[in-house]
Amino acid sequence: MLAWLGLITILLLLFLVMAKRMAAVVALILVPILTALLAGFTSEIIDFITEGLKSIAPTGVMFIFAILFFGILTDAGTFKPLIKQLLRFAGNDPARVTVATAVLAMLVHLDGSGAVTFLVTIPALLPLYDALNMKRTTLATVTALAAGTMNILPWGGPTIRAASALEVPVTELFNPLLVPVLLGLLSVLVMAFLLGKKERSSASTAAPEKPWEASVGQVNDLERPKLFYLNIALILLAVGLLISGVAPPHVIFLVAFAVAITINYPNPKEQGERINAHAKAALLMASILFAAGCFTGILKGSGMIDAMAESAVALIPQSVGSHLAVITGLIAMPASLLFDPDSFYFGILPLLSSTATHFGVEAVEVGRAAILGQMTTGFPVSPLTGSTYLLIGLTGVDLGEHQRKTIPLAFLITLIMLFFSLLVGAISW
Repeated sequence: MLAWLGLITILLLLFLVMAKRMAAVVALILVPILTALLAGFTSEIIDFITEGLKSIAPTGVMFIFAILFFGILTDAGTFKPLIKQLLRFAGNDPARVTVATAVLAMLVHLDGSGAVTFLVTIPALLPLYDALNMKRTTLATVTALAAGTMNILPWGGPTIRAASALEVPVTELFNPLLVPVLLGLLSVLVMAFLLGKKERSSASTAAPEKPWEASVGQVNDLERPKLFYLNIALILLAVGLLISGVAPPHVIFLVAFAVAITINYPNPKEQGERINAHAKAALLMASILFAAGCFTGILKGSGMIDAMAESAVALIPQSVGSHLAVITGLIAMPASLLFDPDSFYFGILPLLSSTATHFGVEAVEVGRAAILGQMTTGFPVSPLTGSTYLLIGLTGVDLGEHQRKTIPLAFLITLIMLFFSLLVGAISW
């Protein structure tokens, strides 16, 4: 009975969210409450929800203050000098241009927002691509690969969702993947160089005008160029502390945000304006996370997840079940074309991880495998994300053409990271 109700809960969530019949935050709350009532639970539902919210709270706090932290530093113009240097490095060589594109997208994606990454990277480099007669599809592909791989960072949406769904600290999920992710980013740079090298034969040899460099050099009232080195040091310190595990991620970003906004905008009125400017992005994701706490709390507290896992174990052969983490890694990137992140991480991942534990596979390993592709390398090609349409709209390329060129390379990067994850023991074979 519980297994069937759990399956109905997940399928109903997938249908309502993917068919756009209900907002994800609403479906994550109402659907499990309804099925829990059908299962005969009443006052116990309150306890399930409370426990789920408690498990999600640190992750939600981390995400809110990470968004505010990187938003404040972007407002302060911290990344502008780096962008200017990248444009100078690019020059008129297509191979340098594509590498500079990848590095720029990686830097901008530190705030975890695909939309911001595309809005900064594409307008900054599109005139250069056009002037050098380089393909716009190359610009879209390189930007997508860089942003997608960077989306695995601990404060990225998929990683946050996976940690929340599995109720594990985000550092426990991400830290063992550090080397594979760094090698994935290196692979992006190599691919960018090779794509740029192919462009050399058709590229214009004339030195293009550089009006985009001038626009990057303009300083607005919010920017704090004199604080550049201090702000960079603050970023490095926060990321270093996060990876080292010296303090919990939510504490690190809470303090880092407070320091960053005090240094750059000491005036209380300015502080309020800067917080308001980024509040929408922070609140949107935080509301989904806390709603997910309700969803996973009910499914786990009611026993639905365990019941579904036990039923799945009876159907899955041992030879397959013991490799569920690797199988998840193989299907993760293509799954981005079928499942939006909320549906996958809060609906599918808990079932996969619970089933895997019955075969002796650690649940967290399934989570690590999932974030190597599902809405990370896969998000900039997925028709289910608005960022994909923003990317192709800004570059002026066709969605099908973008997917044909980018999907094989994005899948290859996932496979590279999966291979090294197996090699370093982050995922067991």
